[in-house]
Amino acid sequence: MAKTQEHLIGLLLGAEGDWPRAFETLAGRLGVLTDPDGGSHRVNTERMTIEPFNLRDKPRQDLVIDRLAYWYYHPREWLKKAALMDDVYLLNSPFTFQSMEKHSAYCALLRLGMNVPETVLVPYKNPVDNARWAFTAAQYNKPFDLDAIAEQLGYPLFMKPFDGGGWRGVSQVKNVDDLHTAYDESGEMLMHLQASVADFEVFARALTIGPETMVMKFQPDEPMHNRYAVQHGFLDAGLGTEAVTIAQTVNAFFRWEFNSCEMLVKDGVVYPIDYANACPDVAVTSLHYYFPWAMKALLKWSVFCVATGRKARTQVDTGPWFEIADDDALDYQAKLAAYQGLADSHFDTDRYREFCEVALPDIDDMVLEWVDSTDFASLLTDTIRTTYPQHEWDKFEGHFGGLTRMWVKDEQSRLGSGSSAVDEAVVSGPAPAVTD
Repeated sequence: MAKTQEHLIGLLLGAEGDWPRAFETLAGRLGVLTDPDGGSHRVNTERMTIEPFNLRDKPRQDLVIDRLAYWYYHPREWLKKAALMDDVYLLNSPFTFQSMEKHSAYCALLRLGMNVPETVLVPYKNPVDNARWAFTAAQYNKPFDLDAIAEQLGYPLFMKPFDGGGWRGVSQVKNVDDLHTAYDESGEMLMHLQASVADFEVFARALTIGPETMVMKFQPDEPMHNRYAVQHGFLDAGLGTEAVTIAQTVNAFFRWEFNSCEMLVKDGVVYPIDYANACPDVAVTSLHYYFPWAMKALLKWSVFCVATGRKARTQVDTGPWFEIADDDALDYQAKLAAYQGLADSHFDTDRYREFCEVALPDIDDMVLEWVDSTDFASLLTDTIRTTYPQHEWDKFEGHFGGLTRMWVKDEQSRLGSGSSAVDEAVVSGPAPAVTD
């Protein structure tokens, strides 16, 4: 009998507690897996610490799920060292973290022919903390008319940092007074002005993990616990597939494998508005109904990567994408199909599906059993009590408990009808991530 290969997944965390606990619990229930080639694998997890490291140190981890390094440079440099020297697999490339921002994503999507709203980058309002700034600004900063730029874009518009992150610094600008207030408050943040999509029909948010994508109806003006609306089929099949393709395109382009993307839909057109999130929201108190899907997708992709020895490609290779973008013989739909092909190739989607079918045949039932258990109920209660004030505990127990029971009922129905895991989006989103 072949020796079981042991794989260690490291969790590099900030302030989160709910999804890591869920991930660890589910990973611990997998046991020994048998891959399509007959190899045996066991997956373990550990929460990583931040400490001095020698550049020749050999890491224990085979894969790291990073939720910290976008903001904290010390672990980012560890990730770079581990990727360059030790082939540790990283779900998001640390080498594109510096470009993991709205600005680069907008530029890439515009080059690929996507319908990004008109966007202008304006200089800093206040000088940055750099001794050379004053001289450079005096010599080379060209005066500009902020009001004229806004008028050209049209009100209302949005002002938001070029790099983004957790909706930091985003303002809706309805008039000239709002414009100057928002710009004055931007300080040392570098800002975009972006045209709005007036009277849009749908605000959608896509969470993508590897080749798996869930497109959810998003309500940004609601409190966080109400922002993800449970509504199936809110996009028709064509728009749903387009939203999935755009999300997977930007991820495969930048080598990001755990990312959320936002888009507006109007008159049959999908408008990308935010396509870079180093730490997408996967809290149970945000995703609620969609939380089990997220945990399952994250576990499946992580296990696939370590068990198959997947090698990370950390650098952007624009050539194949731009070759499609610049082909005048292809219309928009043909380009989307070609981009999806590149994304499927990057994520090795066919092999991934086969691996899940053979090595993880019972994962749907395992996750369903756990979500319907007292262990999950305890996690939910603990999260509610660390997130909300005591006088709201009962309200949110009812709110999230009801959404969880809805998912359990829908999942029981889905699995009972004999649908495969690939078809999960039939009940949980507008379109499957991959259509046969």
